[in-house]
Amino acid sequence: MSNLSRVLSWGLLSAVLATLGTGQANGQGPTIGGDSPGAPGSQSSSLGPVPGSGGSSLENPGGGGQLLGGRPGASSPRVPTSISTPSGSTSTTPSSSITPTASVAPADLPIYGTIAVPDLVDDEGPATGMSLDDAIDRMVRENLDLRGKFMEIPQAKADILTASLRANPIFYADAQLVPYGQYTNARPGGQTQYDVNISYPLDLTRKRKYRTIVACRAEKVLEAQYQDAVRQQIDNLYTAYVDVLAARSAVRFSEKGVEGLQKVYKSTNALFQRGEQPKTAVNRVKIQFDTAEVGLTNNREAYRRAKRALGVMLHISPAEAEIMEIRGTIRDSFSPPPPIDELYRTALSSRPDIMSYRLGISRAEADVRLARANILPDVYLLYQPYTLQDNTYQGLKSPTSWAVGVTVPVPIYNRNQGAIQRSKLNVTQTMIQLASLEAGVVTEVRQSEQTYIVTLAAVRKNEDSVLLDAQTVLADSERLFKQGELDVIGLLAEYRLFNDVARQYLDSLVAHRRSMLSLNTSLGRRVLP
Repeated sequence: MSNLSRVLSWGLLSAVLATLGTGQANGQGPTIGGDSPGAPGSQSSSLGPVPGSGGSSLENPGGGGQLLGGRPGASSPRVPTSISTPSGSTSTTPSSSITPTASVAPADLPIYGTIAVPDLVDDEGPATGMSLDDAIDRMVRENLDLRGKFMEIPQAKADILTASLRANPIFYADAQLVPYGQYTNARPGGQTQYDVNISYPLDLTRKRKYRTIVACRAEKVLEAQYQDAVRQQIDNLYTAYVDVLAARSAVRFSEKGVEGLQKVYKSTNALFQRGEQPKTAVNRVKIQFDTAEVGLTNNREAYRRAKRALGVMLHISPAEAEIMEIRGTIRDSFSPPPPIDELYRTALSSRPDIMSYRLGISRAEADVRLARANILPDVYLLYQPYTLQDNTYQGLKSPTSWAVGVTVPVPIYNRNQGAIQRSKLNVTQTMIQLASLEAGVVTEVRQSEQTYIVTLAAVRKNEDSVLLDAQTVLADSERLFKQGELDVIGLLAEYRLFNDVARQYLDSLVAHRRSMLSLNTSLGRRVLP
């Protein structure tokens, strides 16, 4: 065997051994882990199912075992085209889906104080405090959940790069008819032949172009999905922000309640000193006063807890969140929202989840074109610039030659019919899903608008009649108590009644403020501050 023959033989043997050593076994066996939705480090989208992604994938069908050789015999290389396909196993279609951002459960409303003064709700806090706009700006920049989801977008851009790559040419070399020992005139054979060839893939149906279009449109869908994740996270911020405002109002109500009971205690004690009230009356007021102080302590802790919850969303440490000041009010002093028909139009044109499905239809249509392009896999042009036939054992000169050939798959049985049909059905499915989502959004806007109207009516009813009547009754009771015409039990009962009215008023203010922000969320745009 010549030196060239030994070199080529050892080279081929090394390549086979390397392939066997690094390849994956195709037999079924246990799997560990898996690409579960949202699993840490997984490649599935954390933004949820991608609208319009149920069509064809970015891989070429039937490319796993195509022959690249153009002529029969041992010189025909049997190399799978998958090793030269740039799409490989990368696809912009998520392998699994994750539910959208989960809403944060509203915090329990704090326990209110014993005596409340409603005009405290007008206090917006310090001018240097964090406003709702400031909180939204910081959350969009600093929220870790959103920052993690944002990474889906550069990953989608990487998928565009992958989809736009051209298929690699294939270099192939072989030695055939290599004897065990050597050929002789008494034992003729061969000749031993050495081939070097290059196979270059030709994308005649422009699959690379349509792969790139699909990947670009998938990236646009992910951008809209990220915007919807921001919308949902802002809705969670609304809840946490109003929780802080409600807790702060509850603390102020409790503080005024403690001050009021302290005055009653002093007045009752003075009456006791003059012999006009029994000792039991003083004790009753003292019990109410102590209870109000306990309630104030609980409300202050609830206030700190609400600020810590808000701090988590803003990526602020618990210690910093506890001393954070908020500027805002739960009172509605703003203009009403536009008419309901305009709200419908705003939601249907602004909601990013609706936009993601509209973009998903465009992506699904691109999938149809890609599936049609995948009817014909790449055509491989074979150029064999060097072929050596070894005649040395005959004492003759060894000739060299060249060859050219082409491998064309014939789409007789597999014309990608199933993938084309699936892609067409996926377009229709995405359109149906869009129609369903639009109907749901219209209902959501209607419900939000009605909630706004109902809660506003409750606030006005409390302010215009209920609260004023309760204040009048309480003032009359205090006057009668000082005149000795009402005992302490009756006075405390009136305080309790007024406290219930004040609590109802505060509840209505909080509910209405939530309804205003909920309307913003349902529209996908801030129409109310």
